[in-house]
Amino acid sequence: MNKHILFILIFALCARSVFAVSDAELDSLYNQFQIEEVEVTARALAKDVIVPQTLKGAELKRLNALSVADALRYFAGVQLKDYGGVGGIKTINIRSMGSQHTAVYYNGVQLGNAQNGQVDLGRFSLDNMEEIQLFNGQKSDIFQSAREFGAAGNVYLTTRKPYFKTGERAHVHAQIRCGSFALANPNVGVDVKLAEGLALTMDAEYVYSNGKYPFRYRRVLPTGETAYDTTAIRQNGDINAVRAELGLHHYYRTTGFWRIHAYNYWSERGIPGAIVNNVWRNGERLWDRNSFVQAQWQDEWFGRWNTRLLVKYANDYTHYINYDERLLPSNNEYLQQEVYLSLANKVQIFKWWDVSLAYDYQYNTLARENLLLDASPEYFSRHSHWLSAATALNIKEYLRMQASVLMTVVDNDKPRVTPGVFLSFRPYPAIDLSINAFYKQSYRYPTFNDLYYTDLGNASLRPELARQHSVEIAYRKVNKAYQLNFAASYYYNRVTDKIIAYPKGQQFRWTMLNLGTVKINGVDAKADMSFYLPLRFVLRGRLNYTYQTAIDVTNPDDTYYGHQIPYIPWHSGSVVLGLDWQSKRGDHYGLNYSFIYVGERYSQQENTIYNYVQPWYTHDLSLYGEWIVPTSDVNQRAVWLKANIEINNLLGQDYEVIQNYPMPKQNIRCTFAVRY
Repeated sequence: MNKHILFILIFALCARSVFAVSDAELDSLYNQFQIEEVEVTARALAKDVIVPQTLKGAELKRLNALSVADALRYFAGVQLKDYGGVGGIKTINIRSMGSQHTAVYYNGVQLGNAQNGQVDLGRFSLDNMEEIQLFNGQKSDIFQSAREFGAAGNVYLTTRKPYFKTGERAHVHAQIRCGSFALANPNVGVDVKLAEGLALTMDAEYVYSNGKYPFRYRRVLPTGETAYDTTAIRQNGDINAVRAELGLHHYYRTTGFWRIHAYNYWSERGIPGAIVNNVWRNGERLWDRNSFVQAQWQDEWFGRWNTRLLVKYANDYTHYINYDERLLPSNNEYLQQEVYLSLANKVQIFKWWDVSLAYDYQYNTLARENLLLDASPEYFSRHSHWLSAATALNIKEYLRMQASVLMTVVDNDKPRVTPGVFLSFRPYPAIDLSINAFYKQSYRYPTFNDLYYTDLGNASLRPELARQHSVEIAYRKVNKAYQLNFAASYYYNRVTDKIIAYPKGQQFRWTMLNLGTVKINGVDAKADMSFYLPLRFVLRGRLNYTYQTAIDVTNPDDTYYGHQIPYIPWHSGSVVLGLDWQSKRGDHYGLNYSFIYVGERYSQQENTIYNYVQPWYTHDLSLYGEWIVPTSDVNQRAVWLKANIEINNLLGQDYEVIQNYPMPKQNIRCTFAVRY
């Protein structure tokens, strides 16, 4: 029997066992659920085997950040590739494992993208975001889809949920942001309560920027002589983008819910390209359309059995044109479609022992057409299966253990099995101090983009296997005067047949290759602090530091043996400080400062002076105010107003995240928002 049919039959049998519950049993469990705004506090270290890095709520709003990519810069162990400006493509890399080992989840379902095989985090706005979480290894809860056990690191993006107080039926919010480089970014959203437990959410925004920012281009020869030193304006960095989202949420029991989410993003942007030998390239254009519809259903049976079903269809279109006469002309279209199904079950055998089983299936197609050639489009397809089993043991308050095993099958490739083991030990239950450790293997097959999107093609890429080892100590202290969260971790990763991608003259086109074996050693340290001062002042601080080596140890005869792999700094870190004040009636004012530092690194495999990339750092400052304006509404509702001004790169630092892609100097953004 064809193994794809066999896996689908397994999925159907699991689903049949889940839905084999009588109507009488359902009626006996039914309780009406009403959406209310509830604040939940918990001892974070008691529930997380591996403590995540989290940004949510007001903390997200305080950052000088326009997109999800900007916010992720403030996490430890993260390397962000940013090609400059609002329209520049932005991708994430965690602990030097590579972007393809980092899975990004949008409301619980993994994102994919036909463009470069990576998720462009610049297209996800913070205006509709409720929480961002980053997990190294995997999420602490074993109740998850099978694919979530397969990534080396997971980023979870959670959009805002509708909350209504008694008597409320709708909320409306609108926002306008403008700034340097002709930035215009209006946003509007509506939440409507259709019935008890049933709500509709809508959110849309438009982004425009001409991308014309000044920069300094300076190159010094190894002899010390200056080759180029000039100031110019970045060209062909414009963007027009529209994002629209629609969500339907239904809570029908205290334990059950379903939701449907539709997303559409359209953009046209220029690709300014790399500045090499004092040449400004401006002949590349890119059109993107990313659309998906996903549904999630989850419930609990008999207080012991949890079930989750995920379904998704995605359609991604990319059109790339290169008019530059100095490069090979291109006019290519790519269309990728995805169908995804996931079924996960978790059963509590005893209060201290849980087990889970999950199965995921995904079908991908890719159509590629060269419009300059009179030839038929090329078509590629792939079937992927993931089957996971996991268990969790909680021994009083002292010890938490989790173990998982994942089998991955991609088309006709042999099945790959990857295990993971996670431990959390609390020597003194009365103190929020935990020692956490994990070992995990993660496997990934080359994507369509790795195999077919490069200039010359590289269908001989080998699968990549990563082994992660990590030890962490975490501490939390909360009292009336202050709150402190601290965590420090050491990690050792070994990646075999590591696949890397770096731009080869054009931002959209990449060179893909296997490095062989890479050893990664690193230390992450992070701390969050809040001090509650007199007169209703609050001082907040967030510090992150990362040290890591990521060296190629494939072949001692290579000239780059033992060298740091491209674009991985030895040292990096960030500091965020904020001072908030709240009036008696609820008005807020705040002053925020942030500092980001990325140390020296190299742009190519050989760590030579010719490939050296200088360190860079930026200072950002913002000032905001929030006001409550009472109205004559019968439900005593009020209008909420907010104004914010940001000064980014305060000192006008000249820097490059990617060599030959200059970043903006000092720039300003202003925001005004209203909510009712």
